[in-house]
Amino acid sequence: MHEGGNGGGEDTSSQVPDNGVEQPGFLALERELTVLLRRARASQGEMSRAVHSDLEPSAYGLLVRLDECGKQRATELAAFIGVGKATMSRQLHALEELGLVTREPDPADGRAWLVDLTPEGRSRTGRVREARRARYARGLADWDPDEVTELARLLHQLNRGMEK
Repeated sequence: MHEGGNGGGEDTSSQVPDNGVEQPGFLALERELTVLLRRARASQGEMSRAVHSDLEPSAYGLLVRLDECGKQRATELAAFIGVGKATMSRQLHALEELGLVTREPDPADGRAWLVDLTPEGRSRTGRVREARRARYARGLADWDPDEVTELARLLHQLNRGMEK
């Protein structure tokens, strides 16, 4: 009778515990997300310049959020984007200088400000977003519409899971 602790006669003391990260699915996910994120960063710069030649690439996401959700407090925007208050303040000031956003006192709290797109900001952001969706439509033209919907659902699920 074998007296080793693992029952198989193998020395497992140097093996890393299996926590699932070496599964082929996670390896493929890491590889594909790396490519997607690299392309997204490059694309974000292009989209920012299409909105305004002086717009920082990181500010594009703020414009999209305001376009989708309307007026927001700077603290809400900072939390959503994942940046600090100082960074958000600097970005909002730059967007204000470019005439893309405005700030107004929050009627619910006089100490806070609400940020919103200006008509020019809404128009420019809308044009770029429309062009982006058209690019997706061209790139995924051979996909079944249900597959596109499923991809969006899965990406939403991934984004929510990564918030934890």
